[in-house]
Amino acid sequence: MSLVGWYFKAIGKRRIIEFILLTVFAVFFAGPLLNLVVLAFSGQWAYPDRLPHQWSFKWWSFVMGQDDVAKSIGLSFLIATIVTALSIVLCVPAAYAFARIRFPFKRVFLFSFLLTHAFPKMGLYVSIAVLFYKVGLMNTMLGVVLVHMINVLMFMTWIPTAAFRNIQAAQEESARDAGATPFRVFRSITLPMAMPGIMVASVFTFLNSLDEAQGTFLVGIPDIKTMPIIMYSIIADFPSSAGAVFSIILTAPTIILLLAAQRLISADVMASGFQVK
Repeated sequence: MSLVGWYFKAIGKRRIIEFILLTVFAVFFAGPLLNLVVLAFSGQWAYPDRLPHQWSFKWWSFVMGQDDVAKSIGLSFLIATIVTALSIVLCVPAAYAFARIRFPFKRVFLFSFLLTHAFPKMGLYVSIAVLFYKVGLMNTMLGVVLVHMINVLMFMTWIPTAAFRNIQAAQEESARDAGATPFRVFRSITLPMAMPGIMVASVFTFLNSLDEAQGTFLVGIPDIKTMPIIMYSIIADFPSSAGAVFSIILTAPTIILLLAAQRLISADVMASGFQVK
């Protein structure tokens, strides 16, 4: 066999392996989602049949007819929006300071934002609930928002920090040499160039807040019930088809926002976002 023939044969084998790996990944990733969709629209489905005997919207009508569902959807989006906005206001200036200013223990402070993800969150939430009980924040909107913000500090600090680091200081210095004030340099040059990283962090923050359940349950119950809280109660009290419907309602915003943000996600920014420098 000639060298050229051996090369094309090797390329063919590699593509076959890549196709197999891609197929396995697609099955494990899309398989549960496809099963969820089929279950949500099933009227009658009994084992061992592969597909339902009857297709129906009855479980959609049942779920949407629950009194708490519409309220929980609106409340979840409201809390996620508030948490994202407050996180941007508080964390973006901190990210800029971590990226551009040298101060003592900078690495320690930056690393501390990882602590909320370093151990099981339930223990952290229980401690927070005890503290909130003492200061009167249990079963309040403010308490739930604070719990959600504690859980997203890492995203809103580390990723924007990497975005600010990736901006060349020479660009800002050129604008200052031309007579621009520091605020105008930040507004016209630094912030627009860092905006993709900030947007990615904002999407992650919004989705994380939308999916938060444990902290909301401990701090917000009995009056504040978000989508994940209602979903758990539906799964526990009703057939799995009802839970599949609500899971789709909860998953749809995640898929839509991730598809919208994929053009903003840079591998370099994401990789450097989790490096302590």
